[in-house]
Amino acid sequence: MPRILEPEVMDSWEEAVEYDEMDFTEVNTAFAKSVIEFGPNFEANVLDVGTGTARIPILIASRCPQWQIWGIDLAKSMLQLGMRHVKNAGLEQQILLETVDAKKMPYPNGQFQMVISNSLVHHLPDPLPFFHEVARVLQPQGAIFIRDLIRPANVEIMESLVASIGAEYDEQQKKLFRDSLNAALTLDEVHDLIKQANLSDVKVYQSSDRHWTAQRAWHY
Repeated sequence: MPRILEPEVMDSWEEAVEYDEMDFTEVNTAFAKSVIEFGPNFEANVLDVGTGTARIPILIASRCPQWQIWGIDLAKSMLQLGMRHVKNAGLEQQILLETVDAKKMPYPNGQFQMVISNSLVHHLPDPLPFFHEVARVLQPQGAIFIRDLIRPANVEIMESLVASIGAEYDEQQKKLFRDSLNAALTLDEVHDLIKQANLSDVKVYQSSDRHWTAQRAWHY
């Protein structure tokens, strides 16, 4: 199935609120647990690329007070909601949210011990600059945990996945999910991007019926 791009930035207030109201608690919690498992067990700088409304950094920070987390996104409305959530959680000293382009980050080489990202890659028309930036801002031994949707092989599989998300999602939310599946990458495409970015020892695999994961544990 050919890739059909969707907008790179969801930046209307209505879109941000609608996205934030969707219940991703289960998948976000699982993501956060995996990040903690593969990340360094000491004071570290962690970068969350495409942080959205900062739900994942909040889950991680509450469990890892030794980590300083940067959450970046191009969607200012999302970050506005994220700043509210961070403040409500009392984590302003541990989580910094910034409007930054994932394809051209302002950070120096090797600033971070870990880079994480959830559901960003399918928004990028050309994800390769993002992967190059991950390689640049990450320390050579740094940890990686990136997860996103897999583009289905055909329309039938895609519609089956859309139907499976449940009656609690309205038609607009189902459309957003369908558009995201259309814009997602295949496993082969992800493997190729990791290779082109010279990111070594990264395991890329299908981690659910709709997700791929690229992971590398912190190594000394």
